[in-house]
Amino acid sequence: MKLVSLHNIVFGYTHSPSLNGVSFEIQSGEFVGITGPNGASKSTMLRVMLGLLKPWEGTITISKKNAEGKRLTIGYVPQQIASFNTGFPSTVIELVRSGRFLKGRWLKKLNLEDEERIENALKMVGMWEFRHHKIGALSGGQKQKIIIARVLATDPDLLVLDEPTTGMDAESRKAFYEFMYHQVKKHQRTVVMVTHEQDEVKRYLDKNLRLERGEEGGWKCLTWNSCSEHFGQVD
Repeated sequence: MKLVSLHNIVFGYTHSPSLNGVSFEIQSGEFVGITGPNGASKSTMLRVMLGLLKPWEGTITISKKNAEGKRLTIGYVPQQIASFNTGFPSTVIELVRSGRFLKGRWLKKLNLEDEERIENALKMVGMWEFRHHKIGALSGGQKQKIIIARVLATDPDLLVLDEPTTGMDAESRKAFYEFMYHQVKKHQRTVVMVTHEQDEVKRYLDKNLRLERGEEGGWKCLTWNSCSEHFGQVD
């Protein structure tokens, strides 16, 4: 099932386009990587895709329904979202709980199902034992994990991550990629992730969207589907 479609997108912050003729599709249940050199407008492309920036030209279509015919839910973790200072007053579990207060539910109490989803989300990112810790006292990688846990607590169909492994060491990045792969294959989520670590993550991907400099200026998108001869197989 097609979840997202971009066709001939042109966008820029000045008179010159930073994205020029970008087209791609994302299917339900895919793990999609977005790669490219520094300055390749990867984050900009995510924001255009999500409707946070309006393109100059082109069309964007995002399905209103998920694969089960229910309303599509989207979770978005922007770049450097986890830069809390040491005085940030919230605990880990308080922040993740806030993810269950969806639109129209601010005055409602959390029920048992909500608490179970919160616990599961923290356990999925390996942060349950830190649930009563102050967020400002955590490492950068731990902060990133709890932000992702908050998004997972909303039970999104489409999870969009902008450089989520910033601040993680190589072992932590590998564990994170395996965790996202598990979310796609076992929990039927669709994951779209910007990353600089192409060689590390490519074996987990179903599709790689790579931004390359276009001949007429701006960045264009090249799409590769993952297969054994291109990327190898996950053991």
